Amino acid sequence: MTTRTERDSMGELEVPADALYQAQTQRAVQNFQLSGLTLPVRFLQALLHIKAAAAGANQQLGLLPTTKADAIITAAKSQLQQTDLAQYPVDVFQTGSGTSSNMNVNEVLASLASQQLGEPVSPNDDVNLGQSSNDVIPTAIQLSALLALEQQLLPKLQHLLTSLQQKEQHIGHMVKTGRTHLMDAMPVTFGQVLSGWQSQLLHNRDQLQHLLHSLRQLPQGGTAVGTGINAHPAFASSFCQQLSSELGYPFSPANDFFFGISSQDLSVSLSGQLKTLAVSLLKISNDLRWMNSGPLAGLAEIELPALQPGSSIMPGKVNPVVPEAVAMLCAQVIGNDSTITVAGQSGNFELNVMLPVIAYNLLQSIELLANGCQALADQAIAGFTVNEAHIQQALHRNPMLVTALNPVIGYMKAAEIAKKAYQQQRPVIEVAREETDLTEKELKALLDPARLCQGGLA
Repeated sequence: MTTRTERDSMGELEVPADALYQAQTQRAVQNFQLSGLTLPVRFLQALLHIKAAAAGANQQLGLLPTTKADAIITAAKSQLQQTDLAQYPVDVFQTGSGTSSNMNVNEVLASLASQQLGEPVSPNDDVNLGQSSNDVIPTAIQLSALLALEQQLLPKLQHLLTSLQQKEQHIGHMVKTGRTHLMDAMPVTFGQVLSGWQSQLLHNRDQLQHLLHSLRQLPQGGTAVGTGINAHPAFASSFCQQLSSELGYPFSPANDFFFGISSQDLSVSLSGQLKTLAVSLLKISNDLRWMNSGPLAGLAEIELPALQPGSSIMPGKVNPVVPEAVAMLCAQVIGNDSTITVAGQSGNFELNVMLPVIAYNLLQSIELLANGCQALADQAIAGFTVNEAHIQQALHRNPMLVTALNPVIGYMKAAEIAKKAYQQQRPVIEVAREETDLTEKELKALLDPARLCQGGLA
């Protein structure tokens, strides 16, 4: 490999000749050969947005010559349009502040800006002017999470909600056996089942949207420890104006830079809400799997779309592969939350020192959940059909229908009828005709599954 010599505060170092990055990135590549995982492109792009906004702010404040500011902004925009991931090779598991990734971006932009101007642009003195890794990386976590939520997860969550609403319009009137403890219970409609799922998702959506306001309050400007040392007093406000103008979101400086730099409580809160959404999707996925079970010896209430052969040895077997895949990605998100929780505890005095792994796991969780919502909507919810004849057969033999007779004949007598109906495998209404003085007309009214879905007294 052809190399060139670069120099930083620790001395000289050989760097690949075609690399845009410089000595500090190369040191990180050599020091952190731990996983082969690099930070997500969305996080790198957040860093590029930050560097462009910082250059604009420093130029506006008279701290950076217009020529250098323009060159840095142009370099950042070129990388945003076509992010060359080969130029960002630093491992996720690196210095806890993310300094290596911050300097990686600084060096790439400095190289590009220097090429454009024909004169040196410093990664530290120019690109990183008025900044520290300690406020840049927390800001990038918030910014990348915000953009991922706004552009990725929330739209796909809404897509899943819309799919459920459309399904409810088609099958909502159908009545099925309800279940508690996995055992037969009082009847419910498919509309009631789907409305429960929708309410879960709406709750998650509302909670995520509530967090967007906090994510827009950025710690950029706190620099090393939160005091704002080496940054212009107006830098934070100017930076947020630049970023708001570029991205169209109302960013503002954090009320307390010490909070945004020393802790990652906001990331922990967001991860906790992502975990809650994962739990909701896991519940929905498992309900679909159970209702699809069979086709002969299971519940067989619905039939999910047949997407692929289900067995390498059993011909004709078809499995609920999409709900299974979504269940697994939900498990990953729940595990990511544990990592973020541990990382959030590592706010030692004025800096959290597990920032890169928080960024990686947070963005992975958002991406997984967005993809899971899309898959459930398009490959499971939209295409499943209801086995209505099978549902009706099981529904009318459900001994729990007798619950509706409690107010009329009492719990003990109703229990006798339920046991006899189950033992003799007969409809409840037949046994009730034999065991009570109620007429067939009265029993039909009392035991009508559709009426029982409405609740209330007989």
